[in-house]
Amino acid sequence: MTIVATRSGKVEGFERDGVHVFRGIPYAAPPVGPLRWNAPQREETWSGTRDASSFSPQSAQTEFAMTKMMGEKQPPYSEDSLYLNVWTPACDDARRPVMVWIHGGAFLWGSGDTPWYDGTKFAVHGDVVVVTINYRLGPFGFLHLGDLFEGAFAGAGNAGILDQLAALEWVRDCIGAFGGDPERVTVFGESAGAASVGTLLGTPSARGLFRGAIPQSGAASWVSTRERATGIAQRVVANLGVSPGDVDALLAVPTDAVLSALPAFREDGVAALPFQPVVDGTVLSESPLAAIAGGNAAGVHVLTGTNLTEMTLFTIADPEMATLTDDGVRTRLRAAFGETGVAVLDNYRSRRPNETPAALWQEISTDGVFRIPAIRLLEAQSLHAPVWSYLFTFETPAFGGILRSTHALEIPFVFDNLDRGGAEMLTGPGPERQAIADAMHRAWIAFARTGDPRHEGIPEWPSYEAERRATMRFDTTCELVDDPAAEDRRAFDAVAIP
Repeated sequence: MTIVATRSGKVEGFERDGVHVFRGIPYAAPPVGPLRWNAPQREETWSGTRDASSFSPQSAQTEFAMTKMMGEKQPPYSEDSLYLNVWTPACDDARRPVMVWIHGGAFLWGSGDTPWYDGTKFAVHGDVVVVTINYRLGPFGFLHLGDLFEGAFAGAGNAGILDQLAALEWVRDCIGAFGGDPERVTVFGESAGAASVGTLLGTPSARGLFRGAIPQSGAASWVSTRERATGIAQRVVANLGVSPGDVDALLAVPTDAVLSALPAFREDGVAALPFQPVVDGTVLSESPLAAIAGGNAAGVHVLTGTNLTEMTLFTIADPEMATLTDDGVRTRLRAAFGETGVAVLDNYRSRRPNETPAALWQEISTDGVFRIPAIRLLEAQSLHAPVWSYLFTFETPAFGGILRSTHALEIPFVFDNLDRGGAEMLTGPGPERQAIADAMHRAWIAFARTGDPRHEGIPEWPSYEAERRATMRFDTTCELVDDPAAEDRRAFDAVAIP
């Protein structure tokens, strides 16, 4: 039994494997009733001691396709989901580094209670405090309603980002009681969580809430314009049968009805997520990448990178891949990046004359969606703080090896949770995995502790500068590579992303 006093009341966690664990701590008031689609408000105080032994419901979301495929039941979900979880070596005054994890899931799915995100190994191996959070997703977290409801719901298109800010403010106010140092916070995440980290780097109100950032397979380029976001909101509101401007009617729509009203989105373009942060003029006045280049996150150290074949996770279920032609690739590039993107195919094809169009598309889309945005984030932030680059290239033998070094594969290595639920199904069972986990896990710990990912178990790793573009390759053998796939990188020089 472990009892800690937060800013709003006492919570009681438990000890497991020498680590103190707290689950389901509220960091904001439930965003329901009149608070739905509004900025998060501070949580109410409570008397007595609150039980913190169980995770909260997940944020309201549709059923994740993988959950259904595996025959598993969708976990409980609710709009009342603004809770976080803490793993700490001790609740004392040691002022340890803090790592705050933002989960991925295309801004539509996910939660902070996923077994892969268990913070025990970070606490034990690194003497750090780990926090995982829930935040509003999909139409509840990223539906830009301000232009349809006469100024009501200002910031609704970035409600999920505002939730993340509220969680970081809770960390600032409360983490000292859990043995953490609010002045030594690193925020990290993967996919949509990484894009959230990139967005936070470009959000003025996030300044001072963290000193380090690790976006994994996502950067600062996944944002919608106000016009595009309004168009998506119009489709959702129309499906709900609510008239624009009728605030009361919108607030009265049941949770499941909102989830059922999502259009059958088939957005063209590889990075066209229906719900994502919005340059709305309220929370974000400019693109996060532009704000970062201008110094919004000056002094914040950044470690970022991607996996070698990110897009195999998505193309494996694409029915068009088997019959894709070069002309089909050109059509996809035009939709994703405009006319400047079309020339990328010829550039890649000149160095890969024998590759299938499907293989070319996997490589080009991996770069366009993930690697090039990461490079542009590195370039922007390197003007204002030290930054480091990595490339994860381990190829999983699972599923006959078809996924190769796919999206999200690095997560259980980073957390050193290869033994956690479902990890082996994706990574394979091989003993060579542990050395990779050791190298990555220790690098993330070193970065959280010192702002520098270098440690004795990997080669020398200089910070990233445009002249050399030093990148650490994580695989069964780690090595430093200068400017990997340089010709492919240069092929995107004239392409605007997004």
